[in-house]
Order: sequence, then C-alpha cells, then structure tokens
Amino acid sequence: MQESLERFWATFNRLLAAVPREVWWGVLVLILAIVLTKIIQRLATRKSPGPPLTPEGAAPESSAEHRPLSADRDEAQPAAAPEAAAEIQPAAPTGFLARLKERLGKTRRSLAAGLEGLFSGQRRIDAELLDELEELLITADIGVQTTTALMGRISERKAEITDAEQLKNALKEEILALVGTAAPPPARDVAKPHVIMVVGVNGVGKTTTIGKLAARYTVAGEKVLIGAADTFRAAAGEQLAIWAQRSGADIVRHRENADPAAVAFDTIEAALARGTDVVLVDTAGRLHTKVNLMAELKKIQRTIDRKLPGAPQEVLLVLDATTGQNALTQARLFQETVGITGIALTKLDGTAKGGIVISICNSLQIPLKYIGIGEKIEDLQDFDPEKFVAALF
Repeated sequence: MQESLERFWATFNRLLAAVPREVWWGVLVLILAIVLTKIIQRLATRKSPGPPLTPEGAAPESSAEHRPLSADRDEAQPAAAPEAAAEIQPAAPTGFLARLKERLGKTRRSLAAGLEGLFSGQRRIDAELLDELEELLITADIGVQTTTALMGRISERKAEITDAEQLKNALKEEILALVGTAAPPPARDVAKPHVIMVVGVNGVGKTTTIGKLAARYTVAGEKVLIGAADTFRAAAGEQLAIWAQRSGADIVRHRENADPAAVAFDTIEAALARGTDVVLVDTAGRLHTKVNLMAELKKIQRTIDRKLPGAPQEVLLVLDATTGQNALTQARLFQETVGITGIALTKLDGTAKGGIVISICNSLQIPLKYIGIGEKIEDLQDFDPEKFVAALF
C-alpha cells in the first residue's frame, strides 16, 4: 500500500513539474470566479422583489399573508393598495355610452350598410325587400325565432315605412320592445353573505368576469371573498389570486386537483366567520354536453346550500358573444342543470353578430345582467336595453 502511494505522489509531482505554474494559477482563479458568481446570483435572487403584478399570469407577492385552512390548502388575503382603488374606479355613464357605440361598431356598420342597401334605387316595402331584411337580421345573429317575431311586427307597419331611416327607427322601436321585456334580475337578499356561483364553458372569460365583479363590489365598499373552485386548470388559481390582489378581495384556494366542492364549502365557512358581504365562487370550465362534468356543478351547488341554506342566491352564466347561437344552447343546458339566474355576455366588442343580445333577451327567460365590451375593468357594465339599442344603430 505504501509503495503504491509513493508511486502516485511521484507521478503527481512529475505532472506538476511538467505544467507551468501560470497555468495552475489560471485554473485556480477560474474556479474562484465561478464560485463567487454563483454566490452573488443567489444573494440577488433572495433580495429581488419579484415581477410586477399583471392580470395575465404574474405570481402574487410572496409577502401576501397565508394562513392554513387544512393540510392541503392555503388561504391568501391580499390587501388593497391605494393606487389599485384608483385604477378600478368605474367610468362615467356618458363615457360608457360612447365606448359602447365604438365597441359595437362591427355590428352597427353591418346593419347600417345592409339597411341602406335595401333601399337603393328608391325601392318600396314589398315581399322581396322583407325577405332580404330577414336575411340581414339572421346574419347579425338575431336568430330565426327572434327575427320571425321582428318581421311580423315590421310587416304590420310597412305602410308607414318609405326609406332606410324610417325602417331603422321602426327596427329600433321593435327591438327595444323585445329587449325591454326581458325578465328583471332577482332582488338581492339582505342576509350576508350574498353568494354568486359563476359557471360557463372553457374560454368564455369566467375568471376575468369574476375579477371585474370583485372590483365593482369593492369600489362600492363591500367586503368580497373569492372561492377558487376551479382546481382543474393549472393557471386558474394564480389568475384569481392576481385579480384578488388588484381588487382588494380575499381568496380561498386549495391545492391543484382538489375537490371543488370542498373549496366551495371552506369559502362559505370563511365568509361566515369574517362577515363577508359578497362571495364569488369560480367553477371549472366544462363542455355543456358532458353529463358527468355538469353533475359536478350540482354537487358544488348542494354543498354551498348545505353550509348556507338558500345559497347560492345567484348562478351567473358567462357566455361568449362570438359563439353566436351556440350560446343559446349552452344557456338552456346550464339552466336545466343548475338553474341560471343571470347572464354575463362577454366579448361583444369582437364580433359583428351583436344581435345575439336580442336573441338572448327574447328567447330565454333569464335576465341579461352584464355585457363585456373590452378588457378594462370598467368595460363590464350592467346591461341597459335603451343604451344598447341606441348604440346598435
């Protein structure tokens, strides 16, 4: 053994002698530089405040308070910053009407051009012209049933219509008559908390709608709690946490793939303990044709009612205006499953088929509560039939 060690050291000394001393010093300096770089990077990471909050997916600040509710979940309670309150102030009503006209521009231009084209060449109101008008209305996604009702009313008034402007005025009056007779939203209960369960298929904008509603309620001085019961989509909880941070709302979350009904139960439990005014319960987006997924909504609804009898007081269905008449099919199936009390129609600014609003109001006995005409918080507004019809023409 000793002889082997002596041979090793002899070989090592010959290598040291063969390599210039400057090379060994260079290797040593390189190793020290690498070690120092790693240490500096780690220190910089610990001191970094993290990326700024954005609604598209930035993580909430690590300084947010977290208190365990159970072994598999956390509860985040972000505090509202003064500048956040200024950011979510609602716009003035006059500004909203101007924005509404601008965002419904695709639908308005389509209808206006069609009506002007119908009367080119001093045409009279006859069967051919009424057929073309019917086609125009269906193209705007007003729907066959609603279009038939409108055409019946217009036909009765054709004697008094001689030009495009008179036809436009007649359409405005008849559309307002259809839209204005929609069922009013249910009155809000005095008892607290007021629980709103939000449902809809994937991609319609449920998370964004919940965030905007939370902002509206906090601006009105109410204490809001969000339940992140969409535990199947990886980014859902993080996005809701960011909206809660921005709006000053609290949020209850579980780990990913946890039982959504358990999240809903703990959300109501926390709301009762804190005296919360409004609870917004998110749910996983699901295809309305999948029976097993729709049954999960029933379970969440039963769980909420078991913890707080009579809740949820509202079931808000979020629909995407760009899906057209398919939105009516979604509404009917969700209505059969959980009993919809109101509708929020999003993305009206991105379609030339804004006539779906008329079809919803006429075909469904469900109040249209909110319309979304943009990405800003103030672009989610209460549905006003008169303002909508005024912006449509």
